[in-house]
Amino acid sequence: MQISAKVAEQMNAQIGNELGASNQYLQIAAFFEARALHKLAEFFFKQSEEEREHAMKFLRFLLETGAPVHIPAVPAPNAQIETAERAFEMSLNWEKEVTRQIYTILETAIQEKDYASQQFLQWFVEEQVEEVSTMENMLEIVRQAGEKNLLMIEAYLLHGA
Repeated sequence: MQISAKVAEQMNAQIGNELGASNQYLQIAAFFEARALHKLAEFFFKQSEEEREHAMKFLRFLLETGAPVHIPAVPAPNAQIETAERAFEMSLNWEKEVTRQIYTILETAIQEKDYASQQFLQWFVEEQVEEVSTMENMLEIVRQAGEKNLLMIEAYLLHGA
């Protein structure tokens, strides 16, 4: 194995975290789709796919470095989504949590002098800056528009947010 066993263990856990995020975004997409807010649903379907792609990046890296792969169980997503604002608050909180998780893995890679993993994780560090920023912006837009004006957000997304 070319990477630290500790880092490999954390990356395996992160595969589950990313798949859990993917499922949560599917749940949020379903919330919007059921309300005929198709662009908001599309936004979260895309987020779901990105999270699955992140899980696959970790999986492929583990395989490429000869590390064992142990995909963990993924808890069911939270279906208690009452409002668009709540959906984006949940999403922002999740992206901040994922950022913390990535930093923890990176800190371990630094402590373990696992240079390959450090290099690999830099992509995720940059990605999380974008993800948190996107969710912060969308939450602010939803708050400004308010629940009664979600069609304005649909139009905003339609024209390339």
